Amino acid sequence: MKIVSYIMILVLLVSCTNKTEKLSLKPKKGQEVAIFASGCFWCTEHIFESLVGVDDVISGYTGGTIKNPYYEYVSSNKTGHAESVAVFYDPKVISYQELVNVFFISQDPTTPDQQGPDRGSSYRSIAFYKNETEKKIIEEKIKQLTDNKIYNSPIVTEVLPVGDFYEAESYHQNYVKNNPSQPYVRGVSLPRYEKFKNDYKGKLKPNS
Repeated sequence: MKIVSYIMILVLLVSCTNKTEKLSLKPKKGQEVAIFASGCFWCTEHIFESLVGVDDVISGYTGGTIKNPYYEYVSSNKTGHAESVAVFYDPKVISYQELVNVFFISQDPTTPDQQGPDRGSSYRSIAFYKNETEKKIIEEKIKQLTDNKIYNSPIVTEVLPVGDFYEAESYHQNYVKNNPSQPYVRGVSLPRYEKFKNDYKGKLKPNS
């Protein structure tokens, strides 16, 4: 009984300590925002932050059903949320089409509920849209990749309207930059980022 009570207290402490807040997706004047999910947000954030024209990238959770989700709960794959990023960008410098291109280049969109070694619905591939124009751009890109037989398996990326986006805990923000020696970063995030750099033909920020 004491063990059960102790576990309940720990759960309550974690949920209170790690409570997240809904992020406003209203960009500043001259900005736009795009939302993507493609596996662990540590690396996804690092990839989009390297692009010329991207002003800021926020790691968070979206696509789920509960309010104020926190990392441990999302990782249980019981909330419906996916680890996601909100990309704030200057559309005069980089287009939404190019961001969608980066989204697909930087991942394997054919693995259901998985990206690299990470498995579960919180790691699934999702391209979120705010309007019909964005939806059309995403769907046309998927058709192009499918018609050109870029992948050996079907693309399983979900195409969904943007819902509430909850900013992840502060220690997740800029994680790769702040923790370059962390084992997962060295073994998974940075190799994925280097592969992206080798595959991508667009402009990257200096020293990226």
